[in-house]
Amino acid sequence: MKRVTIKDVALAASVSITTVSHVVNNTRFVEPDTRQRVLRMMDALGYQPNSLARSLRSGVTKTIGLIVPDASNLFFAEIARKIEDYGFSQGYSVILGNSDNNPDKQSSYIKTLLAKRVDGMIFISSGGRDEELYPLTENHIPVVVADRDISLELADVVMLDNEKAGYEATSHLVGLGHRRIACIATTPAYISSQARLAGYRRSLAEAGITADPALVAMGDYTSAGGLAAMNTLLDQPDRPSAVFSTNDMMAIGAMMSMRQHGLSVPTDISIVGFDDIELASEMTPALTTMRQPVDDLARAAIQILIERMTGVRTGENQRVILTGSLVLRESTIQYKGVYA
Repeated sequence: MKRVTIKDVALAASVSITTVSHVVNNTRFVEPDTRQRVLRMMDALGYQPNSLARSLRSGVTKTIGLIVPDASNLFFAEIARKIEDYGFSQGYSVILGNSDNNPDKQSSYIKTLLAKRVDGMIFISSGGRDEELYPLTENHIPVVVADRDISLELADVVMLDNEKAGYEATSHLVGLGHRRIACIATTPAYISSQARLAGYRRSLAEAGITADPALVAMGDYTSAGGLAAMNTLLDQPDRPSAVFSTNDMMAIGAMMSMRQHGLSVPTDISIVGFDDIELASEMTPALTTMRQPVDDLARAAIQILIERMTGVRTGENQRVILTGSLVLRESTIQYKGVYA
């Protein structure tokens, strides 16, 4: 089938090619009746403007790159969907890349997105090196980093106060009378988890509880990692009465481990998660967790990026700090035992 051209539309609408171009690109006033006639002919003929050619002329592609560390993690999936929704509502298409926390894969995605001439990029990352963003800054691509703190010389930052949230989650367990409280965290590569671990330690210190290194087990943000970490904690002769997990997926894995050991949540062990993914409320028992303000985080990241891309926001990069909120459900109860 012959491709419909701008000339075909001009002939059908009895106007000049220039007039059709102005209607397509919105570059000059066109009489309303004429504009409607051109639009009707475009629709009748099935004319599709050459967006690539237009983007090359204008330097604007109306596309945003989004890189997440693990698209299978429900938290990252939820926030990616929110970002896509808000971007689309503002007229931008979002191209998603899943790095699997692999620096080589992430670098490849950055090169690909640069080749596609994205107008800006959002990184949702739990760790990584600042130099990974150098190709973007060198190409003057606006960048917003979410859920990770980096130098403001490289990007705007939208993030949760993870240390405070970890402190509040642990303090909930302390307030219920628990003293032997474990933490399932991740390796130092996951910066946000390490901040939550710091909050856990601060809460224990303020409550006069000596932090036991044996009560900190490392996972990998997955349910399987949480299960393995909880197995390690339950292998100890003096098991914890409560657990703070630095994400919900590991908390779910930890609950699986407890069931396999014949233990009941929260009768035997209370547990608090982190993120408030959709699955947290559907567990049995439903998971008490620290809710991340996903909607606010996604909205702020998109808004800041668009303002940078369009020149509305100029000057030094900014750090936006959001606050979490504890969601009380069924997985925690008052400690009824006796500590030595």
